[in-house]
Amino acid sequence: MKQEHKDFLLKLARNTIKNKLYGSSEKLECPADDFYKKKRGAFVTLHKHGQLRGCIGYIEGIKSIYDTIKEMAIAAAFQDPRFPALQKDELDQIDIEISLLTPLEKVESKEDIKIGKHGLLIRNGFNSGLLLPQVATEWNWDVETFLEQTCRKAGLHGNCWKESSTQIFRFSAEIFSESRKNS
Repeated sequence: MKQEHKDFLLKLARNTIKNKLYGSSEKLECPADDFYKKKRGAFVTLHKHGQLRGCIGYIEGIKSIYDTIKEMAIAAAFQDPRFPALQKDELDQIDIEISLLTPLEKVESKEDIKIGKHGLLIRNGFNSGLLLPQVATEWNWDVETFLEQTCRKAGLHGNCWKESSTQIFRFSAEIFSESRKNS
């Protein structure tokens, strides 16, 4: 992905959040570049003073990258059930990170999982949980701990990944964030 794509998507996410906060209809038009029309899973993550402030995304590509980033920016800022809706006075305190995902690949063995490269999706029955690749690195987890924590994120017991009824998928992500420093 080109740097201009990353820069535009980060600007799009921030502009979309700002418009929602201030009731503005200023719109960043989608550039005439086929890249933005591709369907990819993506997450928008917000940090405030280095702490998670919101993170929501699509696991799989169901909409264009352009539309996905706009929707997920709004969702991360205002609809993440773990946090109250972002307030106007917080806008200048948040940093935005975007993770563009590759398609899911079924995992047959824990040896297929590489810390720092792969994120995980675990499904068992109606439960599912996802952790992005950077989570295992940030917490310094090994592969088994990463699997256990993804099971817990799915609302399942930590060893569910060993059960034949559990499906494990991996994916990679191109992760980029604003290069600015907030106070």
